[in-house]
Amino acid sequence: MSTADPHLLTGAYALHALPDDERTDFERHLSGCESCAGEVAEFTATAARLASAASEPVRAALRGEVLRRVTGVRQVPPGKAAPAQARRSVPRGRGPARWALAACVAAAAVFGGTAVWQYERAQDARQQAALAERHADQVAGVLGAPDAATRSARMAGGTGTLVVSAGRDRAVFVASGMAAPPEGKVYQLWFADGGRMRPAGLLGTGRAGQTVLMRGRVDGASGVGVTVEPAGGSRQPTTKPLGLLSVPARPSHVS
Repeated sequence: MSTADPHLLTGAYALHALPDDERTDFERHLSGCESCAGEVAEFTATAARLASAASEPVRAALRGEVLRRVTGVRQVPPGKAAPAQARRSVPRGRGPARWALAACVAAAAVFGGTAVWQYERAQDARQQAALAERHADQVAGVLGAPDAATRSARMAGGTGTLVVSAGRDRAVFVASGMAAPPEGKVYQLWFADGGRMRPAGLLGTGRAGQTVLMRGRVDGASGVGVTVEPAGGSRQPTTKPLGLLSVPARPSHVS
């Protein structure tokens, strides 16, 4: 990183202002730093609100106004002089006004398009921030649940930890120190559900430590497995599991 203190890069990361190499280094730091993760989430949400405040949707009547005014402006073909009748029909001193009108039309098109682009980007940022916040809340809910139970196992040179909340019927997988999968491959999570393996999400590539909310409900699964699959994942495991973790039994007092 260009700075000795990665904690100073949360704002730049949230605004996508870090070079690729620094972003990779910072994401490695981010996976193990709760304070930075919280700041990034807050900066992302703030950036979304600021983008929304700085943009305005285009008025519905703007297009009609521009088209109506354009009908009063005649365009002369390149290399030809304006017809004499047209020249006579334009009062003296109106030439600059015509140029001003053309400039206004061009400006309206430019700034109108910019406003639409800003509005769409703000909408995307708000949606991404909402999804990130909801995902973080769900992960925190499982990890902090009173009935959270864990299972750990060594795999891929590191440790895989399964955290299950019976009350929430959700599970989180925490990877720590796991080696990167081979090029073009990805680690895939599975619920062992009776005699079949149910896809439960993918681990991100290039990060030795990460926390993933597993896809779908635990729904009575007896275990969780991790396999190496082609990029994008598979419908069924194509390799032997790197590790298997048993799902803690559901306490009888939990309804």
